Amino acid sequence: MKSSISLGRFAVVVLSVFILWGACYADAPAQPERVEKGNLVIEGIPEIPERIENRLQQYLNTRSASLSGWLPSGEEILISTRFGETSQIHLVKDPGGARHQITFFDEPVSGAAASPNTDVNGFLFARDVGGSEQYQLFFFDLETGEYEMLTDGESRNGGALWSNDGDRFAFFTTKRNGQDWDLHLMDIDERGESEPVLEEGGVWFPADWSPDDSKLLVARYVSANESYPYILDLASGEMTSLHHAEEKVAYGSAAYAKDGKGIYFTSDEDSEFQRLRYYDLETDETRVLTEDIPWDVEGIALSDDGKYLAFTTNEDGIGKLRVLELDTMREVPLPEIPMGQIYGLEFSPDGAHLGMVLNTPTTPGDVFSLDVANKKLTRWTYSEIGGLQSEEFVVPTIIRYETFDKADGKPRTIPAFYYKPEGEGPFPVVIYIHGGPEAQAHPYFSARLQYNIKELGCAILEPNVRGSSGYGKSYLLLDNAEKREDSVKDIGALLDWIEEQPELDNERIAVAGGSYGGYMVLAAMTHYNDRLRAAIDVVGISNFVTFLENTQDYRRDLRRVEYGDERDPDMREFLTGISPTTNAAKITKPLLVVQGLNDPRVPVTESEQMVDVIRENGGTVWYLLAKDEGHGFRKKTNRDYYSAAVVLFLEEFLVNGDS
Repeated sequence: MKSSISLGRFAVVVLSVFILWGACYADAPAQPERVEKGNLVIEGIPEIPERIENRLQQYLNTRSASLSGWLPSGEEILISTRFGETSQIHLVKDPGGARHQITFFDEPVSGAAASPNTDVNGFLFARDVGGSEQYQLFFFDLETGEYEMLTDGESRNGGALWSNDGDRFAFFTTKRNGQDWDLHLMDIDERGESEPVLEEGGVWFPADWSPDDSKLLVARYVSANESYPYILDLASGEMTSLHHAEEKVAYGSAAYAKDGKGIYFTSDEDSEFQRLRYYDLETDETRVLTEDIPWDVEGIALSDDGKYLAFTTNEDGIGKLRVLELDTMREVPLPEIPMGQIYGLEFSPDGAHLGMVLNTPTTPGDVFSLDVANKKLTRWTYSEIGGLQSEEFVVPTIIRYETFDKADGKPRTIPAFYYKPEGEGPFPVVIYIHGGPEAQAHPYFSARLQYNIKELGCAILEPNVRGSSGYGKSYLLLDNAEKREDSVKDIGALLDWIEEQPELDNERIAVAGGSYGGYMVLAAMTHYNDRLRAAIDVVGISNFVTFLENTQDYRRDLRRVEYGDERDPDMREFLTGISPTTNAAKITKPLLVVQGLNDPRVPVTESEQMVDVIRENGGTVWYLLAKDEGHGFRKKTNRDYYSAAVVLFLEEFLVNGDS
């Protein structure tokens, strides 16, 4: 079902006939003024003071860079960064060199994948319109500077993966029926014409090509706890399953060994965590390579010469890099890397250098390369931080607090990242709740978060409530279906912990979050309204039944696995009962709601119905709608206004407001 705004609001916002609308609902509470500013629709948000805009400028003019890939020469890289309104692809010819922008679109470009074939001399990239996530694939010719769209312009496409020869690529597409993620191949010499190679129904991804390009390693994704890898023979269409366990298993990263004799992959079979494993194709045997690491292995990368395997581990939310020398299976000693996140691993074509992105709480994401033999880390990009002093930024500590139930006979503890301002307090507190729900809060660079700490004097807590990834598959399952509100109780337990901290002001606490985190914000307000001062809900779920009925077709079954199937009468009754719209009368504290009109995941109707019911109850709601955004704001102008509105909201209702 296509996302759309309601008829009443459509008349108000788009056609500006609010007088007639008000006359039809003469007994309804007075509606706040609606203002259009560019592509933003603003309701109830006061004029942003110039002092906020001026002070925010430095924080809002930070940027970061991510690695899109090496060019075949191994001497140049493609990166993604923003110098105008949106993130675009740039070419960097040497470490610390100038960033040469090569794509120029109003819409953000999602990554790039360069063909390993020097004769092709180009790269693939994906782009949608207005945050719709109906991504189209394009080819950019580096010789001519021209580009062309390769897909149909209507379906959702992605996962583009070049063959080793670099003359064709695999990708997924919903072209057939708008729901199933089929796998297609496209020859770069026959652009625009693709061949379906897998139409099994469900959600499928291409993972890797065999060294001779005769087979594809593919995976069917069911949920965060269940997936199925296969080897697809491209000539015969025969599928060979790599899943032999009777239990449900979650598979992660996977790659063919460069000699074609085996497959490296991660899975949580017989383990709480995703371990790195090697599957021998000849003997049909699998061995675990990281049995001594009690954390998830996430990204993996193999050098083309088959000498090295690099992988990252997620250790209590912090990224760690390891490199194995495959001949000896020994770890290569590495230079010290700051606490934060490590991602985007990719070896240079000669296998000598490992490209990556490093992101820490005090430095934005930037591209580095590691000379594996010489153990030397080289920085390629230097992203600006608006002239701010990064050494003054706050680095979080990890705290654990007891919640309401037990694990293994002991009180269960919930991990959280705690950012504490300078001084003795008591500090107002903002609890940021991540989305997913199968996601995880990490320590990473956020200028907006640091503004809240340094300029507003707020302490920040980012809990990884039950259902978060990174702490084992049992923890991941603790909030499914009927257990949904147990994760909300974890927020209640965090409020108890705050009360015990002398430096924190338990009379001034706000909650904020996006997507599923937005649901958690609304649910926390219905349960703990009297203990909270204000809330910020960004693209949040307000009613599980309407969400499941209106989210895009290609997502619906995936979400039913997590939340429950609304078509079952008992589950429908349960989901309705716990939905924030059902319990909205309990919310009496101010609420800021932020939404993208074109959101394919959490439709705009989820925010609008929450705004409407709160206002009907006489509550205070600031509402911000972006007509050219989807699931979150990706354009700088929109993000800047949103950031300023958040600051004003926190100033008025948390930092300076009365209880």
